[in-house]
Amino acid sequence: MDRRPTPGARNSLWSWPDAKSPLAVVRNYVVIVLARICPSLRLKNWLLRRIGVTVGAGVSWGLESTPDVFWPERITVGDDAIVGYDATLLCHEFLQEEYRLGDVVVGESAMIGAGAVVLPGVTVGEGARVAANSLVAADVPPETTVAGVPAKVVSRSDGGDDPADGTADPDDPTESVE
Repeated sequence: MDRRPTPGARNSLWSWPDAKSPLAVVRNYVVIVLARICPSLRLKNWLLRRIGVTVGAGVSWGLESTPDVFWPERITVGDDAIVGYDATLLCHEFLQEEYRLGDVVVGESAMIGAGAVVLPGVTVGEGARVAANSLVAADVPPETTVAGVPAKVVSRSDGGDDPADGTADPDDPTESVE
């Protein structure tokens, strides 16, 4: 995560014109609004590529899904991934005395559920799944399902046990086994 201090009496959002060209933000906003309402997946992918989003083959963006309006070029979505209805991929956070930037990567065949929010600096691994209305603040390992606010692992496709059931996977060195 890249942190950029914003000196001054007001919070960092007041300094956004110094952080990014206002004309670029307006262009990005207009393209994103068009992409959000566009029913054609091909046209939506084409539009988002025009503003710098790296969009793999066969990516599906749900209606009303929103990539970052300030730094869309920091988003990469792998082949055959799904970004669900009204999901948001953020590459920036304006805070009180700084703003933060981080790349968002959605791996191949990953799925971001409806209404989910992915925060800056997060990688959603290949084949991972983010449940609807989740807030993803940390990386999601490949072939893993996360859910909640904040999102936590609820299952893994690799045969590991569900961490929510209180059992540990003896083959996973990150889990304790008694």
